[in-house]
Amino acid sequence: MNVPDDAPAAEIGETAPPAPHDIAATGLSADVLLQLVVKTLYTGEASGHQLAERLRLAYSVIEALVDHVRIERLVEVRGTSGAGSAGYRYALTDLGRDRAHQFQEVNQYVGPAPVPLDQYVARMRAGAGNRPRVDADRVAHGFEHLVVSRGVLDQLGPAINSGKSVFLYGPPGNGKTVIAEGIGSTLGGDLFIPHALDVDSQIITMFDPVNHVTVDADETAARPVVTSDARDRRWVHIRRPVVTVGGELTLDMLDLTFNPIARFYEAPIQLKANGGVFVVDDFGRQRIRPRDLLNRWIVPLESRVDYLTLHTGKKFEVPFDVLIVFATNLKPESLADEAFLRRIPYKIYAKNPTAAEFSRIFEMNCRRARVRFDPVVVEYLQRRYYGPRNIEMRACQPRDLLNHVLDLAAYQKRPPSITRELLDAACASYFLEESEHQASARRGEPVPVAGDEA
Repeated sequence: MNVPDDAPAAEIGETAPPAPHDIAATGLSADVLLQLVVKTLYTGEASGHQLAERLRLAYSVIEALVDHVRIERLVEVRGTSGAGSAGYRYALTDLGRDRAHQFQEVNQYVGPAPVPLDQYVARMRAGAGNRPRVDADRVAHGFEHLVVSRGVLDQLGPAINSGKSVFLYGPPGNGKTVIAEGIGSTLGGDLFIPHALDVDSQIITMFDPVNHVTVDADETAARPVVTSDARDRRWVHIRRPVVTVGGELTLDMLDLTFNPIARFYEAPIQLKANGGVFVVDDFGRQRIRPRDLLNRWIVPLESRVDYLTLHTGKKFEVPFDVLIVFATNLKPESLADEAFLRRIPYKIYAKNPTAAEFSRIFEMNCRRARVRFDPVVVEYLQRRYYGPRNIEMRACQPRDLLNHVLDLAAYQKRPPSITRELLDAACASYFLEESEHQASARRGEPVPVAGDEA
């Protein structure tokens, strides 16, 4: 699919994978699907339509398998709720329940039929060349909810088009996290990911409702009546993912997670972000050493492929089509050596806002809170606090101070508005109190020392 560079983000998307019309087209063995049918019926009685819906396959694909398990006396018909065998209500026999127990010894996965690894890899590689390109107008549109300098936007645009990795660094509180997340909204578009993958009959769950936003309202819900779908519903239609991790990130999260009880895997966090953006927030403050994390990604960043290992020892390759954003308020050179920083081609400094930008940020936050904004408020802050105390402006401060004012107004049962009294009280609880030494130095007075008398 060729996407024009000026296409709006909402119109950019992948072509849906076609629905399989027989077992061979699913890419799965009949045995894998048969086991899934029996394990699904172990959870309770289901009609042929309901069974097909739970597997996200057309009934015509699994009809022969259902007939087979009936002949083998693993299931029985308990009644009918419609015409044809698709309307029969099926339930496991005692022999079927015994067989289900045997299948659960292999794995206890029940849900949409998985997609074979080779089909997933082929689709990801085909889609890698279809990543939308952005221009200055589109970047500005993607960040219109933020106040970001033109210079930073002009650095972000080429970084997004590169599809590689970005180092966002600078003082705390200047919006590195929201800038990183804004990259995802600038890319826009949508894609399809499998509910689950099949790798040598091992199941890996991919879809994660915490990190994936579905496009269709009924995407993950079972439908009462199954129509003939033109697309393969084993794939979930999602917005381009933006996955963010912070201090909780560990090396284990970057590898397959095997559940020894259920006997299937959960995909690592970067695989869930494939095709989108992966934000490592507060980089350098994780429970693992930055060097260990960076070493884990040296090969993927260079070759654009990652290697995962099953508990059986089998190693397999998956595409690494993800734009990684490292956001930190630490000095980059203190986190990585020159060799690794070379593999992160874009380093973007999130500097403190100018006075004009600070005023715009304050105004934007007031508008969102439906509070009247007066530029005099910013002038007062600069004259009363920032200038005299040499406080550096941060992009987060207008929002924080406004929240303090609103909390105080609610506490005092006053209408939400910015007054000098409330603003002074907010600053008193937001900024650190000056020490006696700092206050004396600011006033140009001799700095008191220990032992001096008052």
